[in-house]
Amino acid sequence: MATASPSVFLLMVNGQVESAQFPEYDDLYCKYCFVYGQDWAPTAGLEEGISQITSKSQDVRQALVWNFPIDVTFKSTNPYGWPQIVLSVYGPDVFGNDVVRGYGAVHVPFSPGRHKRTIPMFVPESTSKLQKFTSWFMGRRPEYTDPKVVAQGEGREGLG
Repeated sequence: MATASPSVFLLMVNGQVESAQFPEYDDLYCKYCFVYGQDWAPTAGLEEGISQITSKSQDVRQALVWNFPIDVTFKSTNPYGWPQIVLSVYGPDVFGNDVVRGYGAVHVPFSPGRHKRTIPMFVPESTSKLQKFTSWFMGRRPEYTDPKVVAQGEGREGLG
C-alpha cells in the first residue's frame, strides 16, 4: 500500500525592482531578500541579490532606475508564512561610507498576473539624544544587522 505524500504547490516570482524615489540622495544601490515561513522552500532562482549603483535620472522625476530582475520559485504545503520581499537601499554619506537609506517589505502578490507595488521605505532612528549625536559624530547611522527583521512581526515595538 502506497503512503500518501503531502501535496505541494509552487509559487513562481518573476519581476523586477524597477526604480525608487529618494530625492535627497544619489548613487544608490539596492539589496533584496525573501522572508518566508517554515513550510516554504526555494526550489529555483536566487533568494537574495544586489543591484548596480544608479544615479538619478536627468528628468523632472529624478528617479533612480535599477530594472533589477528577480526570479525565484518556492514550494510549500501551506500558505501560512507567504513570502515577503525585503528591500534595503544603500548609498554614500558625506564621508563616502555606505549607509542605509531605506528599508521596506511587501508580501508577494497572492493572485497570479501582472502586479506593481510601491514599497514605503524607512530608516531606523536612535532612541536617545546621546545615540543620535554619537551616530552623527561618527558618521554611522543605525542599521539592522539582519534586514529580514523588517518583515517579521515579533519584536517590532520600536521599528518604523
